[in-house]
Amino acid sequence: MEEFVSTIKSLTEKLQQKQLTDREEVIEKLFSEVSGLEPFPKMPDPQLEQCAIQLWNWAVTKNVDATISDNQKAKVRHVACSLLHCCEPENPTEGVIRKQILMASKTGRTWLDCKNPQMADNFLSLAVKSLEALYNQLTSKDEGAADVASSKADVEKDLLRILSSQAESAITQGNNQEAVVYIQRCKDMLLRVPKDTTFLSLMCYNFGVDMYHVRKLKDSAFWLSQSYDIGKMNVKYAPGSDVLAKILRLLATVYLEWDCQGFQDKALSAVSLANKECVSPFGLYLKIKILLRCGASDNHIRAGLNEMLESEASVEVCLRTVELLMCDDREVLAFEYLKSVCQHFESSPDQGAALVLHIELLLQRGKELLGKQKIEDIITGHYTGKQLTPQALTKLHVILWDKAAKHFDTSNYSEALQWYNYSLSFFKAGQMEPNLARLQRNRASCFLLLKQLEKAKEAIKEAERCDPDCIFTQFSVYKIAVQENNVEKAAEALNAMGRLSKSPVASEDRLLVSENAASCLFSLSAQIALESGQKDTARKALECVCNNSDDEDKILIALRCLVRLVLPAAEKPDDELSDVNLDILLSYVKMALQTLSHHSHMTAEQRTEEANWFRKTAWNLALSCERYPDRMRDFFVLSYQLSQLCPPDRTLLMGQRTCLLMAAATSLELCRKSPHSAQIEELTQALEHILMCWEIGKTLKASGSFPADPTDSLLLLYEFEARAKLNDPKVEMILESVLELENVEAKVLEAIAALAMEPPAHFPLLCKKALRVALSLHKKQPQPDLAHCSKCIHTLIKLSLPSGVSEVEAHVLKEVWDYYVEALSIIAAAPDDFPEMETLWLLTRAWNTGILLYSLAQYPEAEKWCGLAMSFIRHLGSLQETYETQMPGLYSEILDRLDKAKRNHNMEY
Repeated sequence: MEEFVSTIKSLTEKLQQKQLTDREEVIEKLFSEVSGLEPFPKMPDPQLEQCAIQLWNWAVTKNVDATISDNQKAKVRHVACSLLHCCEPENPTEGVIRKQILMASKTGRTWLDCKNPQMADNFLSLAVKSLEALYNQLTSKDEGAADVASSKADVEKDLLRILSSQAESAITQGNNQEAVVYIQRCKDMLLRVPKDTTFLSLMCYNFGVDMYHVRKLKDSAFWLSQSYDIGKMNVKYAPGSDVLAKILRLLATVYLEWDCQGFQDKALSAVSLANKECVSPFGLYLKIKILLRCGASDNHIRAGLNEMLESEASVEVCLRTVELLMCDDREVLAFEYLKSVCQHFESSPDQGAALVLHIELLLQRGKELLGKQKIEDIITGHYTGKQLTPQALTKLHVILWDKAAKHFDTSNYSEALQWYNYSLSFFKAGQMEPNLARLQRNRASCFLLLKQLEKAKEAIKEAERCDPDCIFTQFSVYKIAVQENNVEKAAEALNAMGRLSKSPVASEDRLLVSENAASCLFSLSAQIALESGQKDTARKALECVCNNSDDEDKILIALRCLVRLVLPAAEKPDDELSDVNLDILLSYVKMALQTLSHHSHMTAEQRTEEANWFRKTAWNLALSCERYPDRMRDFFVLSYQLSQLCPPDRTLLMGQRTCLLMAAATSLELCRKSPHSAQIEELTQALEHILMCWEIGKTLKASGSFPADPTDSLLLLYEFEARAKLNDPKVEMILESVLELENVEAKVLEAIAALAMEPPAHFPLLCKKALRVALSLHKKQPQPDLAHCSKCIHTLIKLSLPSGVSEVEAHVLKEVWDYYVEALSIIAAAPDDFPEMETLWLLTRAWNTGILLYSLAQYPEAEKWCGLAMSFIRHLGSLQETYETQMPGLYSEILDRLDKAKRNHNMEY
């Protein structure tokens, strides 16, 4: 007990500190301490009572400066009230009881305001209990005392307020019947406290509103009826007639929405009472709404309409009533009333709203002639001082444009133009307004479709004057240029549209546009040009789509169309093939690749479909431009890059390898034709593509069975050429890889030999190695190709013993001698098949080698080589006789000189 008192006292003192930073925490501790007690145990302690008073007063002061939340305020009051009840003496005085009543009722009210009715109920019940105790005390006193009577009246007034709060709590918790009991007690008390009539009436009204909002219409009707009944209990203290009328109008609305047929009498009675209490246009409108719902006769409704006009209802309410009649298919009555409204407001500026509605309804019912007559009357009035209000005129413009658009949609352009011209009648000459520009564009569209070109141009000229920086104006200029077949003007308009597309674009009339409105216009521009057979203009429009749109799907569609437009020009006979068209197509395919690579909203299937279309296009274009190897190579590379966007499979990988192989071959071809300064770039590209081919080959082989691929030898050949011309030391490894191939062909080795010496490559040793293997392969054939054999030997001798040398090393002579022996054996095997001129070349080269050795004083070797030359004479064909006549004499002469030279040489020693 002492500990509890000490804790409460300490927390109370702390809460009252001015610079407290943890106020919320202190309030929570107080609330927790008190909430943990059994329901109000008796603890008569002056300190606790003092804490209760201090806490209550503190909360009251904070109510003024709003430094704590409602929930915190409720908790502090909760604590203060609870502590006061704990300190209650056995026989509390009137003052103590009054204090309890005040604190309990205020605490309950605060909890109720915090949407915590359960907590509120406890304190409201305490307040009622204390009130009853106080009433008993007062009753035991002298009944005749004036102060006693006054005190009793105060108690009853407080009790009514607390009971009404209990009713509110019950309503909040969904206990409608409990609330009814509390309100009934309050009604019984009103005879003694009549001044609370308005208060209780409005409380019931609020209950009715709450029930209406949650669609509990039965309960809503009960509470609204209670509200009205209570309000009529005491005329002096009742709500004003306007409030009672408001209550009755809502009650009528509830009956209407609950069950109009079942409660039509009650609904009509309620609204009639409302209009008696305080006539209101809204009440009269509601009455007509109920009459219509109940299926009342035209005469009954007509009476209500006349009543509305007599009540000086606003034009807005009258027009709403007309619309209500139209919705209920009371067309005759609606037009009759509308005519009366127009007459009633004839001298008012508001008449225009009624006239515009009249026109709208006539047009809705298909009475266009009558509608046009009314419009023409308004136009006449517009120029004779009876102008519409801006709001009415705006609505009329909307009606006119909508009517024109509907005629336009049905291709009735003349009629559409007439409705647009009605709208134009309300604009002043020279007026500058974006809406006027829009109107002129719509008129121009009608003129164009009516083939009235000059009038269309006049309309667009006006649109440009009013709104020159509008993309739709330039679009109209473009359409006229297309009709005139003015390619230059159309291009200018498209350029202007491209410039204007950088700014936000709104929708135009009935043209539906997406976020990227400009791209829609460009697509439409292309369609217009194509329909007019102007392909160049269509291309320009489609290119604008690609350059100005953020919609990847539209870009891809445009690129497909562009490719189809340009392809026929690129598929002419070879002598007319345009490299310009190929460059254009190349740029389109590149843009497609870029667009597909960055398209984030496309499904895998869509991406594959698009990529495959452009991949095949690139492949076909590569095959069709043999005259332009640089474009061919670029198309092959693009085809490969596009294929990378597709799911890989065996067929696709094979296609990728072919693309890269063709690209490499084309780069090598370009290298052969390029100046030396440009060769390195081509060779580097070729080598890059070749290495990618090898990687794809590895993937294919790792994926399963892979048949012998002739591509390997071709790749090695290409790689050898690239590395040889780049002077790459790995070139020797490539030759070894070729030699390791199964069934390597001699022609591959011959090609490698040629490439090894093709400038700027210079690898004579690799060349000879390849030729020796090639020669060996030729000889192994059942029927050796002697022409190829002779070429191999020719090149081997030429490389080993170049022309013009001044001395020859012994090991070189030995190597060349072996080649000659090889040649003789081949010739001997098929003397008639070996090329005669090749035999003559061998003879001549051997003879010249002998003469060279003679000049170098290498006499034995000279004799040997000259003798070798003589051995070829018998293998000559038609030339044999000539050389048999000449050579022996020369050979004898050489031998004599050799003998003499030998002797002289020996004598010198």
